[in-house]
Amino acid sequence: MRSELASGPYAASVFFLLSKLLDVALQPALWLVLLLTAALLARRPARRRHLLQATLLLVLLGTNGALSNEALLAWELPPVPLRQLPPRADVAVLLTGITSVSKSPHDRVYLHEGADRLTNALWLWRAGRVRYILVSGGSGAMLKKAHTEAADLVTLLHLAGVPDSVIIKEDRSRNTRENALFTQQILAKRPELDTLLLVTSAFHQRRALGCFAKVGLHPRSFPAGFLTTDRAATPDYWLIPSVDSLNRWSQLLHEIAGYLMYKALRYL
Repeated sequence: MRSELASGPYAASVFFLLSKLLDVALQPALWLVLLLTAALLARRPARRRHLLQATLLLVLLGTNGALSNEALLAWELPPVPLRQLPPRADVAVLLTGITSVSKSPHDRVYLHEGADRLTNALWLWRAGRVRYILVSGGSGAMLKKAHTEAADLVTLLHLAGVPDSVIIKEDRSRNTRENALFTQQILAKRPELDTLLLVTSAFHQRRALGCFAKVGLHPRSFPAGFLTTDRAATPDYWLIPSVDSLNRWSQLLHEIAGYLMYKALRYL
C-alpha cells in the first residue's frame, strides 16, 4: 500500500490531468457545438446535410428525459432501506464532490447537486446507525483552493450539531482511488472501526466500491444523491424535451468512462 502511494506521484498527476480533459470531452453539449461548426464549415452540400442530420439526431436523443433517466436507472445502485442496514455500523464514509470550492467569498459553503450525500450521512448518525462520520476528499480542482471539500463538509456537520469527536477528516484525496487509499491508511490505525457504510452518489457507487475493495475495505453501499426519478407512464415523461438531460448524459458518460479507465489501470 505504502509503496503504491509513494512510487507514482508523477503518474497520479498525469492521471488527474487526463481525468479533467475527459470531463470536457464527454459533454454532448460540446459535441453539438462541434457538429454545428463542422456543418457551417462544410463545403459539400451532402456533407453539410449529413452533419445537420447528426446534430438533429443528437438533439432529439440527448434532450429526451426518459432516455437519460432509463440509462441512469440501469447504472445507479438502488436505494437501501434503513431496515436492511446493520443495527449500528462503525463508520459512514462520506465522499465529497458536492461543494463548489471555486466560489467567492470563501466565508461560507456552497453546495451543489448531490448534497444528499451530506444529509444522508447526517441522517445515519442522527438515527444512531453509525458511530463516526469519515469525510474523504481534498479538492478536484486543477489549482489550489482556499479550503478543501472535506473541510467544507466538516463545517456543515459542526453546524448541524455533530461533535468533533465523531468526525474523521481525510482531505488529501483528489479522486475516488485516493479516497480509498487514504481512508484505508486512516482506518489501519483504528482497527476497532470495522463495519463501514459508503455514502456517495448512486451513480458513483460502482466505481467507489471497486476502489475500496481493491485496498482491502469492504463497506456496505448506501447510495445517495440520485440523478433519477421514478418511471412514469405519462406522455410528458417520454415526449417533453429536457435541457437537463444533456447534463445527465454527460454525468453518466463520464462515470462509465471513469469506471472503464479505473478497470484498465487496475484501480478496481
